[in-house]
This record gives sequence, C-alpha cells and structure tokens, in this order.
Amino acid sequence: MIRSLLYSLKRRMYPANRPGRLARAMIRMDARQFGAGLLSPRRAVTLEVRGRTSGRLVSVPVVVADYEGERYLVSMLGEDANWVRNVRAAGGRAVLRRGTAEQVTLEEVEIGARAPIIRRYLALAPGARPHIPAEKTAPLASFATVAVHHPVFRITPAA
Repeated sequence: MIRSLLYSLKRRMYPANRPGRLARAMIRMDARQFGAGLLSPRRAVTLEVRGRTSGRLVSVPVVVADYEGERYLVSMLGEDANWVRNVRAAGGRAVLRRGTAEQVTLEEVEIGARAPIIRRYLALAPGARPHIPAEKTAPLASFATVAVHHPVFRITPAA
C-alpha cells in the first residue's frame, strides 16, 4: 500500500512522462551531485550531451546498469525523454561524469536484447520502478513487453 502511494506520487512528478517543476529541480540537484561524485551511489553519474535544438550542454542524472560485462543506460521515461532524443541527434557522442569526465559513445541496443538489461536496471535504480511497468523480480517475458518503449544504450569508450 505505501509503495503504491509512493509510486503514484513519483509518477505524478512526471506528468505525460515529462518532468514537472519539482522533478526538474531534483534533476538539476542530482546532476550536480552525481557529476561531482558526492554522496551518491557508485552507479549514479551525470550524462552530458549537446541539446539537439539549443546546442547547449544538457546534464541529466542517470544510473549505469552493468550486464554481462558491459555498461548500459536505460530511459525510464521511454522514447520521448529529452536525453534520448539528444543522444540520437548527437550520433551517440556524450560524456559521463562522476568526478572526472569520460568521453563515451552510446550505441542503441536492439529491442530484442533489451529485456535482461532493463531487469538489471530496475534492480539497481529504485527511482525508475514507478515508470517501468514491470516488477523487478518479474519473469524476463514481462520485460520483453516493455522493452519496445524503453530505449537502452550500450556505453563504449569514445574512439
């Protein structure tokens, strides 16, 4: 009961899968904190990518999921998340920051390979659970149905 109330509150912070005023303020604060590597989980980093229309550097807090020796980013808000659109427009070029900057290329993972990565992501990112309609312990088939709506990007060092 309490968990469903918390999930409902968290989803209301993102009307139409877009961050509302409170969520935007929390995103800015988390991006600074994660980028500096201060008081945050080890997997929490700041993604920096050029805005597709403004050209300005956009910073977003994200959680890096590890799966089978690779690192991944998952969009908890789905296809329409601004960072997803910006990464696609930038040809995958981005920076991950946690104290130091790491130049990376983000390669989109095909839909059929996303399910186990999304399940791993939900195990690591409790803040994403209200936005992805699958329980973190659900069978892999449950994640296959949501994989089409949640982009996943493999992180590789920039060439």
